[in-house]
Amino acid sequence: EHPHRQRMLTPLLPRLGPASTSPLRAGPVTLAAPELLLLADGGGALSSTADELAGSLFGASLFPWLAMLYWLKHPTVGAPPGVTFGLTFLLAFVFGSIPAAIGAGALFGVSLADADWLHGSAESLLAITNCVVVFGFRDAIDVEEKGVRAPAADEASLRAAATALGSLSALSAVAVFASGGASVHTPWLGGIGNAPAGLWPAEPSNALSMPTWVIHTSSLVEWLVAMGLAWRYADAVAQPRWRGVTWGMLPLHTSGIVACTYHLFYNAPAIAWCVTLQAAMTCVGNTTLALACLRLALASGWTWQAGADEAAAAWAALLVSARGESPS
Repeated sequence: EHPHRQRMLTPLLPRLGPASTSPLRAGPVTLAAPELLLLADGGGALSSTADELAGSLFGASLFPWLAMLYWLKHPTVGAPPGVTFGLTFLLAFVFGSIPAAIGAGALFGVSLADADWLHGSAESLLAITNCVVVFGFRDAIDVEEKGVRAPAADEASLRAAATALGSLSALSAVAVFASGGASVHTPWLGGIGNAPAGLWPAEPSNALSMPTWVIHTSSLVEWLVAMGLAWRYADAVAQPRWRGVTWGMLPLHTSGIVACTYHLFYNAPAIAWCVTLQAAMTCVGNTTLALACLRLALASGWTWQAGADEAAAAWAALLVSARGESPS
């Protein structure tokens, strides 16, 4: 899971509701779960503070991500188009998570991580992003190592597939809401694959469903694969600065691991510091990835003067557009 931004899916905004203190799922009382009750006990103020700090960090992390996209997509770099599209598609995850988080807070008074059907649908956008990045690197390596050039139709198909899957992710949440039976802990995709009831002691009602866990796990694995492919691509194109991209991606993988750890303990307020740590690692990871792409751009011929000229031209075009004038 990404790394990037919001793995535990605390929104870019401060938490909109109180910390979840959901009761255990209905079922027989057992002696196997006192530790779950301990984790769920108290900590509301700590959780709220952690979410507010995390919201600020997630918001700040967007700026280095946009800088990274500028340098990576610059024509002098010649980055694989599938990779640049995939990392740009991540913005769908970021901005798709915001309405989902607002919905979780406004409808149920919980964070997005505690509303499984919204959580899973938003997180799936991250998994789509990482898949596209993996395929983008794979196709580019095939070109360099085997001379097998992917036709333009394949790149268009990759974009179309990502867009279609992203739309289905959004529809999976819309369908639950439109059914009129949505509750805070309605499982995403109907909880398909969930273990039969009674197989182990009852979990808190905000436990992730199996589909949501699958998405989280696949996102982590996909990002690791993408890191390895970026390293291979450095050798394929004889540009060692691409290895720096691999290192720049590492804190984002750490961010995803922290998020999964938080979910593993049912988003307990007692470990709300995980929210802040995950947001901090996202901010650090976006920054290290931006710096890696800056080094790559400088090694590929981009200059600060060229960047300043492009910024001036973009600003002038914006002013012309705002005045409704035709560019000369």
